[in-house]
Amino acid sequence: MNTKTISPYSISSLGFNFNPAKNLKPEVLSKALDSFENGRLSSAVRIFESILKRDDLICGLALKRKKSISRLEYEIVNSDSSQKSKAHAKVLSAFYANLKCSSFLDKNLHGNLRLLISQMMDSVAMRYSVHKIEYSSTNGNVRASFTQYPLWLFENTSGKLRILNSENQIENGKTLNPSQWLISCGDGLMLASSIAYLFKQIPLRDWLIYCERNGMPGIKAKTDAFPGTPQWESACQAVNDFGAEFNAVLSQGTDIEAIDISTKGELPYKDIIERTDRMLCALWRGGDLSSMSAKNSIGSDMQEFESTLIEEDDASTISETLNEQVDKNVIKLAFGDDEPLAKIKLKLPDYDLHKDELEIIERLTALGLEPDKIKLARMFAFPISGESSNEE
Repeated sequence: MNTKTISPYSISSLGFNFNPAKNLKPEVLSKALDSFENGRLSSAVRIFESILKRDDLICGLALKRKKSISRLEYEIVNSDSSQKSKAHAKVLSAFYANLKCSSFLDKNLHGNLRLLISQMMDSVAMRYSVHKIEYSSTNGNVRASFTQYPLWLFENTSGKLRILNSENQIENGKTLNPSQWLISCGDGLMLASSIAYLFKQIPLRDWLIYCERNGMPGIKAKTDAFPGTPQWESACQAVNDFGAEFNAVLSQGTDIEAIDISTKGELPYKDIIERTDRMLCALWRGGDLSSMSAKNSIGSDMQEFESTLIEEDDASTISETLNEQVDKNVIKLAFGDDEPLAKIKLKLPDYDLHKDELEIIERLTALGLEPDKIKLARMFAFPISGESSNEE
């Protein structure tokens, strides 16, 4: 099976020697996705990781989705006004202020709560994100370090993630101790996105081949010189100096008829690729937020701030995951209490304020006042289309 044992002392064995997304075929992806749904995660996760790094659109959408949550401020919320609740809040506040986070694979990566939230948001793409937690407690002060483990090191055949000794291990993995592991669950958008990626690459590849074959005109030269003479070689060199991929040198009386294989109408490749990209934007961000929006528009689907619904849900999911899997452990270690009387909560922007601002802008525009699109884009954190986005 060519399995590799995973341990902190064999980091070099964690390298992946090939790109699973290269020359990806439908049957290979279908098999990997079926295995993922059946609890064997490795093949699909490797494909997902490769696509997330290499596809410009999916990479950008995933980063926007993650950063929109990791940049949020947080607060510690008391459940009541009792002294115990205030004591719980104080311990949790100190805990999250001193939290440390790192990566099992990338030893250069270190951070705090913002990095932890960003890593937890990987579950939006991969369906799961897993951290090992190491707690320490001194005089009621609880501290912890979180280490993100690669998802391909787990299996889910029982309906609960279990860690493997080596990738592609056939036997079931070891059960995770809930007090030592943080498991974040998300939408798993890469299952659908990987299919879109695959079928976008086919027309994109064909389009590139078409451009390569038909984008440069051929060069034909005629000369009275006899083949092999210096004059003939000079004509050949002159043709080559033009840099054309297709060229020919002919003696008098010889002719070549060109076969034009270029398409006379509009090529279908662009429409297919743009349709796929728009679908991916809607899937990840709740609307077409790419630069392909219609001319003179600012983003799209801004009505009712559709994308904020996704942001609200992501923030709530992260908060609730920390409340259930971290806050309880911290309070248990500090006080021995089973239920915390305080909890962490990510603070969302004031969307109602933004709605009011947008209504004012719409009314002013209706009166004939032209707004500055770049300033509006900055105000609402939306990209804009058209030439104005390049004039900054």
